Amino acid sequence: MIRFLPTAPAAPTAQGRRRAAVAGGLAALPLLLAGCGIQPTSVPVDAGAAPSRVACVLPDDGPTSAAPQHTVVRVYLVCGSRVSPVQRSVRLPEGEAEVAAALLETLSAEPGAQARAAGFASQVPAELEVGPGTPADPPGTLRLSVAPSGLPPFALAQIVCTLAETEVAAPQEGSVILAGPADSPLPEPPRRIACTGELRNHPDAADTAGTPVRP
Repeated sequence: MIRFLPTAPAAPTAQGRRRAAVAGGLAALPLLLAGCGIQPTSVPVDAGAAPSRVACVLPDDGPTSAAPQHTVVRVYLVCGSRVSPVQRSVRLPEGEAEVAAALLETLSAEPGAQARAAGFASQVPAELEVGPGTPADPPGTLRLSVAPSGLPPFALAQIVCTLAETEVAAPQEGSVILAGPADSPLPEPPRRIACTGELRNHPDAADTAGTPVRP
């Protein structure tokens, strides 16, 4: 009787060994992730935007008391991708347009070294001016030397949120009515713009914010 001897298994090739090593590594991956507290997933995960490296916080949050004949107010500066408030001691004259002009001057000034180190900046043009509306405008209108749509969106968000927290906003608390020069060749109707969370967090859309206001 013929007896067949069992055939010895062939030695694995180099390619087979590599495939086995890769398969073993993939099989162990879920265990490694679980050990790190990470749950594996079969779909892409949006982890959000990369964290900002700027603090957007001043160590002492600005002045807590006003200098003689000054008032402590909150003005909004650009920090990262939003506008954030800081405290400033400002001398505020009488009259809505005069108050707006004083705040505009504060906004257009370069932030101090401490504010710059914390990530704050301003996009309000230094030459920008503000004055009262015309008799044909809705009550409380302020006219800028540049139409709101012609300003950098971040600058417009700074102006709206700063003015909206002062007497300039009365009687439209939380909003301000702005327009451009009355003698502009293409005048725009005054717009009421509110300092909303959307405006503060996404000031790049400020040039389309607000609603036209008729007398």
